[in-house]
Amino acid sequence: AGLAVAAYPHVLRWLYDRDARQLAREYDQWRQELLEQAGQAPSTAGPGEDPAPEQPEEGVPYLADLYAAMEAYNQGLYENGQAGFRDAWSYQEPSFDLTQWGLEDGGMVGYLEIPRMGIVLPIYLGASTANMEKGAVHLSQTSLPIGGVNTNSVIAAHRGYYGAEMFRHIDQLEIGDEVLVNNLWEELTYRVSEIRVIRPNETDQVLIQEGRDLVTLVSCHPYPYNYQRYVVYCERVSQGGNA
Repeated sequence: AGLAVAAYPHVLRWLYDRDARQLAREYDQWRQELLEQAGQAPSTAGPGEDPAPEQPEEGVPYLADLYAAMEAYNQGLYENGQAGFRDAWSYQEPSFDLTQWGLEDGGMVGYLEIPRMGIVLPIYLGASTANMEKGAVHLSQTSLPIGGVNTNSVIAAHRGYYGAEMFRHIDQLEIGDEVLVNNLWEELTYRVSEIRVIRPNETDQVLIQEGRDLVTLVSCHPYPYNYQRYVVYCERVSQGGNA
């Protein structure tokens, strides 16, 4: 009985890691299928109009239009100074509607891989309690994780959750470590450029930074408490073609 109790957390961790990696493999396969079908869904937007599909085929989002809409969303955040990013409630609900593109609302928007920590985590839109139980979350009112100048996609996760490590060992990251973000179009490579410990109300510390392409990782600190935030800034190091 004692051995079973001692082994239980390790079993939970193994199960979560297995399932997260399986999700990533399925996501990669789905992405490949979508990219192969992308030519079936031409843009419907006219000059000066917001890109928006009329009736996307079920399960086949209009990738070119979706990418353009995400770019427009990110540009809007930059131009308005992220005016909606004010408090803890401002980033819990998804601020980008995926349903019109044939995707699940608030669903998995990509996945994160951090070799130094040995983790793969799905990324969900909106830092709701339910999403944080499943993996990493994209904080609404921050840039969507597609890269680009003048963007900062803030991704948060628990310092461990019921056996799953998630960001348990975020403090092991060092300057120069790779952080990989996979979205529907490509894998984006970032490197850790700075690490800070901040207070929860210092939201100005995770805003977009002029001229930079950033992903910022956030978790509670110190472990296992939550009165501070451990913040890891990661800067893009490779920029290939996108949509």
